[in-house]
Amino acid sequence: MIEQTMTDQADFLAACRDLLGDTYVLTLDADMAPFLTDWRDRFTGKALAVLRPATVDEVAGALRACAQWQIPVVPQGGNTGLVLGSIPDAAGTAIVLSLARLNSIRALDPVNRTITVDAGCILQTIQEAAAAAGCLFPLSLAAEGSCTIGGNLATNAGGTAVLRYGNTRELCLGLEVVTPQGEIWSGLRGLRKDNTGYDLRDLYIGAEGTLGVITGAVMKLYPQPKACITALAAMPSPAHALRLLSLMQDHCGASLTGFELMSQYCLQLVAQQFPQLPRPFAEPHGQYVLLELSSSQSEAHAVELLEASIGAALEDELIDDAVVASSVAQSEGLWQLREHIPLAQAQAGKNIKHDISLPISRIADFIAVTDVALESAFAGCQLVCFGHLGDGNLHYNVAPPPGMTDRDFLANQDAINRIVHDQVHAFGGSISAEHGIGALKKDDLAHYKSPLELQLMRAVKQALDPQNIMNPGKIL
Repeated sequence: MIEQTMTDQADFLAACRDLLGDTYVLTLDADMAPFLTDWRDRFTGKALAVLRPATVDEVAGALRACAQWQIPVVPQGGNTGLVLGSIPDAAGTAIVLSLARLNSIRALDPVNRTITVDAGCILQTIQEAAAAAGCLFPLSLAAEGSCTIGGNLATNAGGTAVLRYGNTRELCLGLEVVTPQGEIWSGLRGLRKDNTGYDLRDLYIGAEGTLGVITGAVMKLYPQPKACITALAAMPSPAHALRLLSLMQDHCGASLTGFELMSQYCLQLVAQQFPQLPRPFAEPHGQYVLLELSSSQSEAHAVELLEASIGAALEDELIDDAVVASSVAQSEGLWQLREHIPLAQAQAGKNIKHDISLPISRIADFIAVTDVALESAFAGCQLVCFGHLGDGNLHYNVAPPPGMTDRDFLANQDAINRIVHDQVHAFGGSISAEHGIGALKKDDLAHYKSPLELQLMRAVKQALDPQNIMNPGKIL
């Protein structure tokens, strides 16, 4: 990439203003500030400008200008990412390309069960549009009121319903992408079978904006369940939770749509920070699992199925106790316990976070071994372990020992990451399950990926983005 001169930058910005209008080319620090700091407030980058196109043609024009003047591009959706993937670096030479104004529902086909959307559509907006048509869009995340579907696709987001419906990749049938050269690839086909060569769609999903800009997508819809039943089960250990998962899958099959693990310390933290939330059990237990069943038949069928399964778990001594929600309000209260864990962590202080995936059968052993390794190296550290047990995704976070300052604790971040990620690697897992790599984990990726994998990834990057203007410094 050539060095930018002041004249180059001025010419580029003039071309962008001609394309988008002055209002949507932000260059003042105060105007750009909301786009430059990550969601967890850890890093603030600098940008030459923030561009806010409203159409696919405007995105294409902006990328043609970036290619002409060799201006780095940082695509951004709702800016809710956790690995600094949508934040520019400190050089101030890149532009942030905000997709927030591309926010239309383009089409909804209830017979084909698809919805075609702009990349800047808020996830909750898509959920509501599907529901209004009597359908279900099952992707559900804590940030669903502000994250965008383009960002969800770029990071292959997971969420709480992966057990039943899969990651965002599994929910996508087709994409529209603007290439780094400013060309528009329209692959918005609502086909469940299309075996006509390389699957370009899968290249861009999970690529974190390093290969092109996703501007539109065709997403799958599902029938609305007739009933959703929620329960919270208490048990001694993660090993018991794994046995409960097998039992529930045997008894309930595809009706089991949620299976979330939470340690006792997680709920203790939530109780401290949010005392208004329910406390379902009088006595603490080692682990908890939040269960959700969705029935295509009736609420009575779902309740009967769940109660029979919990009864079998009690009889087999897999669980110590359980609470079944008897109303929508109670169900929401139980889910709030799970959803408030990240918020409770943030209010309690700094954490060193790990978004990892493991073979489901090895999760209990991983937790046991890694807990001991961290306690040995950092006596008194607090382990905030929770996540989507049904699909093998743990949020294995480490908080400082009581009395240690955040600054002193964060000085150990590299050492703690190495302990956790070494164990993840030893147990056959991945250092990123659903958050992506971004800038935060690229050194770890280089450490754990094989040389051949990295070589192949670089070959794809070089082929599609030879100027290296798309989100440089992310992933690779």
